[in-house]
Amino acid sequence: MDEPSMPTPLAGTTPPPAPSSPPGPPTPPIPLTELLASKDLGLRRIAGPAEAELLWVHTSEMADPYPYLLGGELLLSAGVLLTDPDHYVGRLVAAGAAALGFGVRPVHETVPGALIEACDRQGLPLLEVPPETPFTAIARAVWRLMAEARHRELRRVTRAQQALATAAARPDPVPAVLHQLATQLGGRAVLLTARGEEVHAAGRRLPPEPAGALTRLARVVARERPGSPASATDTHGDTHLSAYALGGGDGLVLALAAGRRESGDHTVASIAVVLLSLLAAPHQGADAAGRSAALVRMLLGATPDEVAPLLGSTGPWTVIHARRTDGTPADALTAGALGASLGTALVDAGRGGGEAVRLLLPLPGAAAGPLPEAEVEADRITPQPGWTLGASAPTPVTALDAADALAARALAHAQATRAPLTVDAPVSGLAALVPPEEAAAHARALLAPLTAPLADTLRCWLSLHGNWDRTAVALGVHRNTVRQRIGRCGELLDADLDDMDVRAELWFALRQG
Repeated sequence: MDEPSMPTPLAGTTPPPAPSSPPGPPTPPIPLTELLASKDLGLRRIAGPAEAELLWVHTSEMADPYPYLLGGELLLSAGVLLTDPDHYVGRLVAAGAAALGFGVRPVHETVPGALIEACDRQGLPLLEVPPETPFTAIARAVWRLMAEARHRELRRVTRAQQALATAAARPDPVPAVLHQLATQLGGRAVLLTARGEEVHAAGRRLPPEPAGALTRLARVVARERPGSPASATDTHGDTHLSAYALGGGDGLVLALAAGRRESGDHTVASIAVVLLSLLAAPHQGADAAGRSAALVRMLLGATPDEVAPLLGSTGPWTVIHARRTDGTPADALTAGALGASLGTALVDAGRGGGEAVRLLLPLPGAAAGPLPEAEVEADRITPQPGWTLGASAPTPVTALDAADALAARALAHAQATRAPLTVDAPVSGLAALVPPEEAAAHARALLAPLTAPLADTLRCWLSLHGNWDRTAVALGVHRNTVRQRIGRCGELLDADLDDMDVRAELWFALRQG
């Protein structure tokens, strides 16, 4: 076992929580029984219940580690400052700790009897850690089990995704998708109208009470009124309930009931939501179909003025560019799921490879004209787990081409700064005092010597305060390439790019493009 050292609140290492994990279902908790089955660790449960779920491992020798616990930990301690076992265990239980691992020797020759009694009395699993087992070995074992569990869950979600996609290709796609979803989740899947009327259903029937609870939950997300959530969950006895609003304007809801809730179930349900939103398009009316057609026409080269009547005038609109955080290309299903999370069906998944997913997000009810950056983010756009997002400021439908460029710039900045979301704010402050025509003419004259790639590199480099590494990340090139391009910019512009006045003027000019 590790030699105890001076007390420290963060003496151990804790793996990151699920939202920071790579894209996909969150990491499932690890049953305590799986850890105890690792014979090489020699762990032995000597008190408390046998069932517990571990989310992470933490080591602390504080007399009261309560302020530093998040819940779900296997807390490891050698009892350096243990004086009042009953109070100590009570604080661990109050903090939501999953279990306590107590290392014997050199501080205590055996696990104190008072600690065993306190854990039995307060229902906290207590593990005896033998002297030859380092705490770090236990942490590695938990993380290994978590990785294996996550891999199993990813495979399950992948199989479910393939099964749902196959069902969507059947002649009767909506009932087929619901049947496959009910099978994958081991419960009941129902498609309901906003009034709670059953359109299609699959899976085992529910008793009257949980069926009624599921219908009531579905009404919570039915988009009949502003501010309705996109999804909601509840429990009725041992039955887990969930409801998801489908895209479109008719308030269709996917309602699910199952006897268990696995970590990947939400991901599987989100895939089904995207498929059902597309498959139920006839229920959505011509307005939603028209907006989808408008996006297709725009992407195929139509002018904004041509598609404006189809998109409507309830904007403004914002353009979002997105890439998977782990660098894997997005397919149509994952891109559609992102669109569903952000509240739009106007999604362009691109042609794969390194292309960004593009989304067109309407902002109904927003005032005409640009909104402050903070208001944009607070209004509709929130970071999405597993994605890096760049968003334009709200813009009229006739200026979506410029907003598309702003969103691309914001995404590059977000990737370079490792931020989950960056919003490209509209020109404001002193820059807004210059007439746009004069500012554009000045920018064209000043930047005329630069090619488009050089101008893009200079813009990115200035936005990142001259940081070579972050600029290289944002542009997807080597840092030496960035240095060469910036050096070339200085030569062509005959300017000292280390001069703040020069940088400020160039930044102003680049912001006009």
